[in-house]
Amino acid sequence: MTAKRAGWIAGAAAAVLLAAGGITYAVAGDDGGSRIPAADSADAGFARDMSVHHQQAVEMSYIVRDRTDDEEVRRLAYDIAQTQANQRGMMIGWLDLWALPKVSSDPPMTWMGMGDAPSAGEGSLMPGMATDAEMKKLGTLDGKQAEVYYLQLMTEHHRGGVHMAKGCVERCTVGVEKRLARGMVESQESEIRLMADLLAERGAKPRS
Repeated sequence: MTAKRAGWIAGAAAAVLLAAGGITYAVAGDDGGSRIPAADSADAGFARDMSVHHQQAVEMSYIVRDRTDDEEVRRLAYDIAQTQANQRGMMIGWLDLWALPKVSSDPPMTWMGMGDAPSAGEGSLMPGMATDAEMKKLGTLDGKQAEVYYLQLMTEHHRGGVHMAKGCVERCTVGVEKRLARGMVESQESEIRLMADLLAERGAKPRS
């Protein structure tokens, strides 16, 4: 593995540690305050929607780890799964601390404002998320085909996640959550660049 790629993976690991430390501030009331966000706030909406978004990334990553022997793709998939599972646990924990529902009757990404979010693909719950058919297909592929399809799906998934995280940076008011969102933008944009390199090495490119 090149030093550059090792740095990207190390950055993902650092994001996990940063996120884990961040929950301490949330428990303490975030920067010394005691304000609890409303159920329809950007803070709550982001925590709910990104938890769902992250869960699919975790599932997708564990699928590909069983479909290829390529160490670099397996390591990337493991890092993504661990990072996003950790962050998902934090966001669900915040909803518990705030005594807010983990599901909402509003459509996903309503907190981002009307017309602000990119359209989700047909059969996809939120922008960037794979459809059930795409997830099923990933589970039927092996080797290089599985690697390419995973990298393409995860690139789209990260692009949707980056858009959502930037929305939280702009709209969320809880300091620790805004910091987590900024970290998501930085780490996922780095991984998008890494995945472009991995696709090129396999004679492929992102789907869009």
